[in-house]
Amino acid sequence: MTQPSLPELLHAAVTAVGGTERPGQVAMAEAVAEAIDDGAHLLVQAGTGTGKSLGYLVPALAHGERVVVATATLALQRQLVERDLPRTVEALHPLLRRRPEFAMLKGRSNYLCLHRLHEGVPQDEEEGLFDQFEAAAPTSKLGQDLLRLRDWSDETETGDRDDLTPGVSDRAWSQVSVSSRECLGATKCAYGAECFAEAARERAKLAEVIVTNHALLAIDAIEGAPVLPQHEVLIVDEAHELVSRVTGVATGELTPGQVNRAVRRAAKLVNEKAADQLQTAAEGFERLMELALPGRLEEIPEDLGYALMALRDACRTVISAIGSTRDKSVQDEDAVRKQALASVESVHDVAERITNGSEWDVVWYERHEPRGGAAYRHSGASLRVAPMSVSGLLREKLFTDRSVVLTSATLKLGGDFNGVGASLGLGPEGAEGDDLPKWKGVDVGSPFDYPRQGILYVAKHLARPARDGDRKDMLDELTELIQAAGGRTLGLFSSMRAAQLAAEELRSRIPEYPILLQGEETLGELIKNFAADPRTCLFGTLSLWQGVDVPGPSCQLVVMDKIPFPRPDDPLMSARQKAVEEAGGNGFMAVAATHAALLMAQGAGRLVRASGDRGVVAVLDPRLATARYGSYLKASMPDFWYTTDRNQVRKSLTAIDAAAKTAEQ
Repeated sequence: MTQPSLPELLHAAVTAVGGTERPGQVAMAEAVAEAIDDGAHLLVQAGTGTGKSLGYLVPALAHGERVVVATATLALQRQLVERDLPRTVEALHPLLRRRPEFAMLKGRSNYLCLHRLHEGVPQDEEEGLFDQFEAAAPTSKLGQDLLRLRDWSDETETGDRDDLTPGVSDRAWSQVSVSSRECLGATKCAYGAECFAEAARERAKLAEVIVTNHALLAIDAIEGAPVLPQHEVLIVDEAHELVSRVTGVATGELTPGQVNRAVRRAAKLVNEKAADQLQTAAEGFERLMELALPGRLEEIPEDLGYALMALRDACRTVISAIGSTRDKSVQDEDAVRKQALASVESVHDVAERITNGSEWDVVWYERHEPRGGAAYRHSGASLRVAPMSVSGLLREKLFTDRSVVLTSATLKLGGDFNGVGASLGLGPEGAEGDDLPKWKGVDVGSPFDYPRQGILYVAKHLARPARDGDRKDMLDELTELIQAAGGRTLGLFSSMRAAQLAAEELRSRIPEYPILLQGEETLGELIKNFAADPRTCLFGTLSLWQGVDVPGPSCQLVVMDKIPFPRPDDPLMSARQKAVEEAGGNGFMAVAATHAALLMAQGAGRLVRASGDRGVVAVLDPRLATARYGSYLKASMPDFWYTTDRNQVRKSLTAIDAAAKTAEQ
């Protein structure tokens, strides 16, 4: 029997999920199959509605090698594991004559810990463990969440937090989960044979397709011990998020609260001398953190340097002491010891990293508004350290010994893939070199007719926005646009403060149009309510630029208040920009403009989510039309019909609103 062709397999899979085969999806599947066959690397830009997941799953399953699929969002992970993979596997089974297994794998803290659940949580202020279920008032939110978790533990087959609906607070979940550092290990734990995290790992070892997230992929790359099973193909979906997720995993943080928790946890497990040394170092660090000024620390001040060295050395002493001291009076000593060791090691590693002062790291101090409650009394200040760039790490760890496919609706910025490629550690497309992985970029287009379905309007007549300045003219323009659109507006703002000011002002100006504001309800509730009532508007910041999928008449106007450049005082972005300039490059274009282009491409993508969608993306920042970099930013966005004519846009919005109202009747 001959091997079925790729078009046959794709047709069977698309039919099984109830989809429609599209030219872009076919082109993507062919490009992915070629890359896997050649052991090559591929960047694929595939617009919304292409059907990306089948575009990579079908050729990967057909090839028969183990594949890891890493995604950024829970929604896509669920879609893959609950919808696309089961149906695709069943559809391809008769053609491939095998039924590939698939599994989900996440970091350990995403799974319920049976030891924590049954034996209790290490108590910072006292010896041993305490019963969190007894300690929490059953009428409190925490108590109710914990009782739900205990009941759920008897029902769940996975122990995966994301399978618990509705969810529980982070505080409640922390009472029944452990990090990899806190885990006793399956062989030492009384519940090792039943462990949910270990079961997930075992399922992953047997699976042909493993679905995971960017964070676990980053941990696998950064840490010495592999977390993911050996695999021949890596597919990174939502790849525009990868650099920021890897940076997040590679960022260390040190706070007085974190240090004091380590002191309390270790105090009962070590000799008095070691405990006093750590206590003294913690007090010195806390005093300096109260005095420090926010901003990047290009050089560590001498007194802070001494405090960090004292902290590092004290942690080292405690780590050795914890290993040599035993105290049978401590209840469940191994669990208490493991948590204390994890806390102290975390403080030690960040203190040592900052003290070592790598030229490839950026260190900065942040001050936040302290949150209420004794548990958070030290949360107002933090010292952070992040890699200047993760491109070298990704080049070394990601693109070796396997074929890598990266895909997203937004990988082509300014007309080519080189900007995103550089952030991933890749040279220019087609470049040859011993240390440069060879790769190819493919844009398979979109099933949507962007010039007919959408308008890109730039309010060229407005004043150039000043940082934190009063923008009355922008608010006037926004009011008129919402009125012309009959509501139906997603407002994407460059800061939370700007979103709050606009919501407050417009609620008094046009009360007939309800305005939802990010932060006032959960994101899921906000999007649900926005989609339910076409007259409603939704205002917010970063997560809305990338996380809203509302096809139909409820979202016919997407407004960006200004070009979302990083703040000039952003320590990491400004350090990266400076490094590019010192190397002879254009730091503004490489860092600030690339950051803005990616967000604008994602934000503009909120407008057209289905073939029947119509509407306007309005950018209330004249620089998109007047500045030299404007053409680069426009080239990164969908190819909408472009205008700066405000009267034409109002007429178009009024017509779109009228058509939507007619269709609703």
